Amino acid sequence: MQIKYWKNLQQPIDGMQKIAALAWSQNSKRYAVATADRVIHLYNENGEKKDKFTTRPAEKDNKSYIVRAVCFSPDNQKIAIAQSDNIVFIYKIGAEWGEKKSICNKFLQNSSVTCMCWPNERNNELFFGLAEGKVKVGLLRNNKS
Repeated sequence: MQIKYWKNLQQPIDGMQKIAALAWSQNSKRYAVATADRVIHLYNENGEKKDKFTTRPAEKDNKSYIVRAVCFSPDNQKIAIAQSDNIVFIYKIGAEWGEKKSICNKFLQNSSVTCMCWPNERNNELFFGLAEGKVKVGLLRNNKS
């Protein structure tokens, strides 16, 4: 199925071939695409690229991880990035395009994070699944899972 106003999405993102994960914001005004080179590209609802940022590894100088999942917060001002190096980072991306990106929470785990979701009515709780078969809740207020 081809959507006319997304015609620019049929071209590779900055020459990349592989998409690791993608997600729409809950208000449908933004979407994020994680590429194989661990960069998050942010687009508006019309498919226009507005911003991008590079993810961080759990351990310094370890570039062998991949992004497993991407999820927006209910208020659309944060984005959760689940990584194969056993961590979930929450980045504050702001309400407007071009705002400074910063890590505001991190949840280090015992195994690789494989999936996650951020429920609509629970702005301070992030649910994620691990490769070992556990489901955990990340509590943003106290940075514990």
